[in-house]
Amino acid sequence: MIYPKNFEEKIGFNQVRELLIQACSGAPGRAFAEKMRFSSNFDNLNKLLDQTEEFRQIVLSHPNFPSDNYFNILPLLRKAEIEGTYLEEDEFHTLKLSLQTVFRIVKFLVSKEGEPFSNLRGLNNMVAEADKNLPNRIEHVIDHNGHVRDSASTELQRIRRSIISAQSGLRRRIDSIMREAKANKLVAEDAELTVRSGRIVIPVPAENKRMLKGFIHDESATGQTAFIEPAEIFETNNIIRELEYEERREVIRILMQLTGVLRPQVPVLMSAANYLGLMDFIRAKARLALAMDAVKPEFKRVQGFTWMKARHPLLEMSLARQNRKVVPLDIALSPEQRIIVISGPNAGGKSVTLKTVGLLQYMLQCGMLIPVAPHSESGIFEDVLLDMGDEQSLENDLSTYSSHLSNMKHFIKYGGRKSLFLIDEFGTGTEPRFGGAIAEAILTQLNDEKMFGVVTTHYGNLKSFADKTTGISNAAMRFNMTALEPLYQLETGKPGSSFALEIAEKIGLPVALLDKARNLIGEKHVKLDSLIKELEIEKTVFSERNMEMQVKERQLTKTLSDYTELKATLDAQQKLALNQAKAQAKKLLEGTNRLIEQTIRDIKENKAEKEPTRQIRQKLEDFKKTLEPEIVPHIPEPKAAGAKNTVIEVPEADLPIGVGSFVRLKDTGNIAEVTNMDGKDVEIRIGQLKSHVKFSRLERVSRKEYMERSAEEVNRPGMGGIDLHERATNFSFNLDLRGKRAEECVPALHNFMDDAVMLGVPELRIVHGKGDGILRQIVRNVLAGMKGVGTVKDEHADRGGAGVTVVTMR
Repeated sequence: MIYPKNFEEKIGFNQVRELLIQACSGAPGRAFAEKMRFSSNFDNLNKLLDQTEEFRQIVLSHPNFPSDNYFNILPLLRKAEIEGTYLEEDEFHTLKLSLQTVFRIVKFLVSKEGEPFSNLRGLNNMVAEADKNLPNRIEHVIDHNGHVRDSASTELQRIRRSIISAQSGLRRRIDSIMREAKANKLVAEDAELTVRSGRIVIPVPAENKRMLKGFIHDESATGQTAFIEPAEIFETNNIIRELEYEERREVIRILMQLTGVLRPQVPVLMSAANYLGLMDFIRAKARLALAMDAVKPEFKRVQGFTWMKARHPLLEMSLARQNRKVVPLDIALSPEQRIIVISGPNAGGKSVTLKTVGLLQYMLQCGMLIPVAPHSESGIFEDVLLDMGDEQSLENDLSTYSSHLSNMKHFIKYGGRKSLFLIDEFGTGTEPRFGGAIAEAILTQLNDEKMFGVVTTHYGNLKSFADKTTGISNAAMRFNMTALEPLYQLETGKPGSSFALEIAEKIGLPVALLDKARNLIGEKHVKLDSLIKELEIEKTVFSERNMEMQVKERQLTKTLSDYTELKATLDAQQKLALNQAKAQAKKLLEGTNRLIEQTIRDIKENKAEKEPTRQIRQKLEDFKKTLEPEIVPHIPEPKAAGAKNTVIEVPEADLPIGVGSFVRLKDTGNIAEVTNMDGKDVEIRIGQLKSHVKFSRLERVSRKEYMERSAEEVNRPGMGGIDLHERATNFSFNLDLRGKRAEECVPALHNFMDDAVMLGVPELRIVHGKGDGILRQIVRNVLAGMKGVGTVKDEHADRGGAGVTVVTMR
């Protein structure tokens, strides 16, 4: 049950329905949208939601789905069903196009057997008995323009040939008469043949109409021109007219015959017409779901819901037109917490939250997807009961408060465990003390009946009641205490303040007046309101601190991870170096032992003779020199005056390239530092920017040259303080040189190409225009001297041709 009767209008669903109607392609789909109703049948709803979700996937990933010719063919079929009637040519054409769309949809769904469209494929049973050859049979008779084909019958073909022949002869004769009339000055020189009453006539000035024999069929509005059918062609026109009557009779006979073929299939074709409308309707729901960023939540056969990032679709669309975003809300109703009492300041979003709950639940139970996070959950209700707005009635002699009480009576009488009630500004409309007491009693009754609901209120007694009653929880619309502005965020678990005094103070009411109001309110209520405000402030502060701690924790975790990874790498490198050193030492020791043993044998064999022994010892000394450690190159430390170098330096440029080496890119001349090596793939750092290049593009340079070049880059005019990350972000692969002089173009082109090489851009476009080709030639000459350029060619003719140069980098 839905209460009241104007529920859809109050909740905004009538606007959603209108959007859905507009999304339909044809009248059949719009008819389904107009008939869409609230349902509490879980199995049926689940199927409807699955169908819409499947179609949403189709709209997203299959743009070739048939999307046209969703015509309403039910009136045509009802007409064809009557004996003795026939469909006109254009009606058969409409029927043919619609049936072609039906069978294209069926074919599409069958062809996607492996994809999860089982619910939509199940609808194909509606057209399982339809004759798939019927569109072709109509096509043999009706052409693509909606006219009966000449080949539809031998008789029709003969008649139309006769008409063409007669018209051809008529045209030649009347052209001759027209030329003679112009030669005799009976008609104007610029006069043209025209048609009146289906017959070709000559426009003749009124003063000459007696001079041309024939029949006057019409005259101009001023009476100065008469339209005459020459007597000579009258008989030919009559013959043509008779042939046209014959043609029409033959066409009707053919259409009657084709309608007779169609008539036995009308019941099946009506099912096909409904299938077409249903597909259009489901497709419209899917398209609207995409526009609303709506999904199917996990649908359960229980009462309640857990919605994450729920949004009011109409409000979201309205704000989007103003380049603003809606604040999503997280809200849940469960058997443990069935009722939420929302409090907070006026214009803080309480009523919008209430409407969001009502609208989304209603949309869901009409088979529509809803704008919530995909991991949300939704249940089902048998009743949705609403009390919102001013329902005064002069006819029924009801005040606003009486109307609210009548609604509450209806809720208590007809509501139950599977009902959802929505009450806005609960208890208002009468003296607050009595209104609050009655509202609390009603809320107690609704809670005892195990109903589910959302209530908005300003009454403190309802906040206290919710805080201490099982099954009911408080919630608050958050408020910015500094700016005294609502945040439109729902926070569950605590009540909210109305901030009445603060808002009044911001507006500018006198301080004395506000102090008097505080005294009238009473110290107890002011302290409670102050406590709520303090809790709100503390909540904000701790939330900000919590976010800061989370950021720091993430940074610490990352630092620890980097340290662990670096330590593991260094340990592995150390072990590798030790193993290599041990292997080399073992090999060296084995060779040394063999040489010593050989030397001892040689000395013994020569009986320690002086000259042979000296030669053997010299040989051992030479081998000893080969074992001396190599001189390790290093950067000399600053030395005191007069001090001498004791280490021989090896030029850095002659050393092999490794991690930490300073290198120059051969093709661009840029200086960089090697940060990592993986075979022939080298990672280098130029300033703050890292890039990967081939080993063959690099040559080693000294640290001194690297430092000098880096200083030059920093001190170059216009280069100070450049953020390479920002340059990468803002870089465009298009350079527009149109309107520039040659002396402006060359530096701009050099800078552009330097950035491209530095950032590793594979392809560039340089727009110089066509003109006389001078600027194009300058660009090509500059590019020819750059080592990093691979190919240079004109852009495609559709995208600028010779006015644009496309550069492919090596």
